[in-house]
Amino acid sequence: MASSLIRRCSRRAVRTITTDRFMSNVPENTVYGGPKPQNSNQRVTLTQLRQKYRKGEPITVVTGYDYPSAVHIDTAGIDVCLVGDSASMVVHGYDTTLPISLDEMLVHCRAVARGAKRPLLVGDLPFGTYESSTNQAVDSAVRVLKEGGMDAIKLEGGSPSRITAAKSIVEAGIAVMGHVGLTPQAISVLGGFRPQGRNIASAVKVVETAMALQEAGCFSVVLECVPPPVAAAATSALHIPTIGIGAGPFCSGQVLVYHDLLGMMQHPHHAKVTPKFCKQYAQVGEVINKALLEYKEEVTKHSFPGPSHTPYKISSNDLDGFLTELQKMGLDKAASDAAASAEKMESSDPVSSQ
Repeated sequence: MASSLIRRCSRRAVRTITTDRFMSNVPENTVYGGPKPQNSNQRVTLTQLRQKYRKGEPITVVTGYDYPSAVHIDTAGIDVCLVGDSASMVVHGYDTTLPISLDEMLVHCRAVARGAKRPLLVGDLPFGTYESSTNQAVDSAVRVLKEGGMDAIKLEGGSPSRITAAKSIVEAGIAVMGHVGLTPQAISVLGGFRPQGRNIASAVKVVETAMALQEAGCFSVVLECVPPPVAAAATSALHIPTIGIGAGPFCSGQVLVYHDLLGMMQHPHHAKVTPKFCKQYAQVGEVINKALLEYKEEVTKHSFPGPSHTPYKISSNDLDGFLTELQKMGLDKAASDAAASAEKMESSDPVSSQ
């Protein structure tokens, strides 16, 4: 009897586990039977990232901000989707990352979480949401997970207060990705978007800061806009993955912004904020512009919509009744125009004219 009860409980447990949404913060079943191998439908976990890192397999990261981009990132099998505060510039049109609020970031996070079912999801803590105190930092990080649907957070910088914030967030049970080198939230101090690590003191600071973030418990560190030898040194010194962006090929992985790598926008503002290090794998923006111009032209020439894009019909009997009702309402011109439109659609529809 006891064994049959155990089997029934086990079956119920299996049913429960298989219906859960696979996220990195769902513990693996290490009690009964050990961890299961990851499949393509499950959320990438920190465990998988560590395994890739130990094997020397590059980690792929793409920054996305909405549901459509998240679906594409998911379909491509990207390891990590970062919901970056760069949405301030790319999506909202600001010149810096500073204006975006936590509430705005949470909107982006939720949209991405609905679209990306497989990648590990990392949400940026925007400027002004973690600098004041460790309590503020933890509270903001909790919101990113609970309200934004993220698996982890990212924070910038390596000042003592930022290191303390990272440590406090990790101790609160939240995975943290660090970010050193060019930290866009610090442009007031840096004097603009300037590469870092280009002299001895700055290069040493990049490595030391990355090591301090590792010591604080970060699972990974982004290295932005630093010379390749500096990135290589930091990667060698750390025991956690480094994710490069404008830092050369010697990092544990790479990250680019969705809009940038697709070449989505040719607007002067976007051209101004698109970094030099970004490779454009497509010219999607040109395709978009061409399609919009064709749409405008076809609407202007009354060639869209044609019969193939006008699918909804009204029967002849109902049309006659409708015209009669219009005439009763004193809308003779409307009735005449409706009748004329029906004749025109019928004559232009190759199926109807056969």
